[in-house]
Amino acid sequence: MSRPRGRPAASVTIFPRSAKARMLQLHYHPSNASMAPHLLLEELGAPFELKFVDRAQRAHKAPDYLALNPNGLIPVLVDGDLVLYEAAAICLHLADTHPQAGLAPAPGTPARAHFYKWLVWLTNTLQATLIVYFYPERWADSPQAVAQVKAHAEAKIGLMLDQLDAELARRGGRWLLGPAFSAVDAYALMLCRWTRGFARPARDLPQLGPYLQRVLARPATQRVFEREGLAQPWV
Repeated sequence: MSRPRGRPAASVTIFPRSAKARMLQLHYHPSNASMAPHLLLEELGAPFELKFVDRAQRAHKAPDYLALNPNGLIPVLVDGDLVLYEAAAICLHLADTHPQAGLAPAPGTPARAHFYKWLVWLTNTLQATLIVYFYPERWADSPQAVAQVKAHAEAKIGLMLDQLDAELARRGGRWLLGPAFSAVDAYALMLCRWTRGFARPARDLPQLGPYLQRVLARPATQRVFEREGLAQPWV
């Protein structure tokens, strides 16, 4: 995952026009798995604070951060007395605690079941394989084996991107679940962005390319990318 040109502020507090609700706090690093929750926080229009986690200084492995997330991974959301990690869980929590935002279909409906399916698929299948691609040395020792693991991961990810592309074609709508933008679209953008250095990135697929541009065109998405200091092109 890429690094921004300039270091973001250590702490940024966003007070949207509407807010008188409790303050949410997101521990993040630019272009990491915190991006999807950051996108949803902007979509919600709720007040929130960004806490920069400096990976270059291994702040995510420091004792105070490990007290929040013993896995030493980013992100963490603090919501009052609740401390929550795992990006997909944070996205679910934000959608459920802000139902008026419409970032997830109503519970108990077939659309909600498909929402669960795609969010779990994105984090358990696509994201997990992307981690293998970016950190192949965790699964092999020799340079040749590491290169082979990385190549196999990229090939598997290519098939997964084809699956996403086919789903968008089958739906025939603007978004992954159909006519309405949802949390899974934020998550899909984050993961598809991570493929921008591939020989065949997500942006080159016939359905995914325009779809990603639609997500990027949203004002909330543009605010996130600018605040995280990410250089163009964004995908």
